[in-house]
Amino acid sequence: MMAQGYVAPGFERVRGAFDEQLAREELGAGFAAIRDGQVIVDIWGGWTDREQTRPWAQDTIVPVYSTTKGVAALVMALLHDRGDLDYDAPVAALWPAFGAHGKDKVTIAQALAHQAGVPGFIDPIDPDLWLDPPACAAAIAALEPLWPPGSASGYHPLTWGYIAGEIARRATGRSLGAILREDICTPLGIDFQIGTPESDHHRAAEMKKPTRAGAFGEITPPRKAAFFTKWAAPVRGSTQWRKIEIPSANGHATALGVARLYEAYAAGGIINGARVLTQEGFDALTRRIWFGDDLVLPFKIDWRAGVIGNSNRIYGPNAEAFGHSGAGGSVGFGDPAASVSAGYVMNKQSHHVMGDPRSLKLIEALYACL
Repeated sequence: MMAQGYVAPGFERVRGAFDEQLAREELGAGFAAIRDGQVIVDIWGGWTDREQTRPWAQDTIVPVYSTTKGVAALVMALLHDRGDLDYDAPVAALWPAFGAHGKDKVTIAQALAHQAGVPGFIDPIDPDLWLDPPACAAAIAALEPLWPPGSASGYHPLTWGYIAGEIARRATGRSLGAILREDICTPLGIDFQIGTPESDHHRAAEMKKPTRAGAFGEITPPRKAAFFTKWAAPVRGSTQWRKIEIPSANGHATALGVARLYEAYAAGGIINGARVLTQEGFDALTRRIWFGDDLVLPFKIDWRAGVIGNSNRIYGPNAEAFGHSGAGGSVGFGDPAASVSAGYVMNKQSHHVMGDPRSLKLIEALYACL
């Protein structure tokens, strides 16, 4: 199936790259890009189901997994901007139980930069605990850190979202997903949800899991806790999983929804002409908190307050870009140097830990047209 949707004059190369991937590498997918506030690409194609009976539509949504984190980071930055929370304050100031086992000095900024030392559960848990966010947050708060907090980063694939969600709830009395919906997405007409109501589940594409695991190297305790136990994640795709809020992992969106929210990273806190963050708030969100080897991910990483700096050049050629990737291949990024943001979503997951070749090809084609 060929791509459907809109491509601005001069960006036909992006459609060509997308069509080639649809024919060879995808089940279904979408790609969107925005420049200076204007949509320059919004295309989709393929199938939403493994049996290839339901075509991908303009309003098809798909779980974007950890690409959700860059969106949740925007919400946390909004709360910092409003004075509801302070990045430099200890998490335990809002959430005293989090201070257990020497985590009392972990700041909100450090927690958002994956430095709290609790990337997952070493000891067995019932995987259904992940489906009960308040109980899961309490269990995470009680964990002993796997390294001295603040001394290193170690990617928190799921626990990050429960920590951020609990901080947001305690700071405002509202859930992170509700703040995203009520304060950003509904007013600006953006199709991105953390906590997707059943009324929208019919729009969600089925996911096809990767055929092999990613290459992480030696399975150290932090990597084991994060990814390599039978209880490291809940069963995904259920009605309950889609409905609850996991700000690290279960955002559902179109490619255009991803591109619109990551536009904030390209435009200094502005989305579709509306200022969502002050310049000071944007600067606080995007200041470097940690750069170096990660204890979970098998490479150096440039952590900001929940989003990744582009030191590895997987979000285009410019070092000034910020982005986040999701399990299996999804991507969102914003590049202030080029005034461009983009979102790539798909339902055939790959094994690449980060830098999926499909997104890299589309991003390369996009920049070739700028």
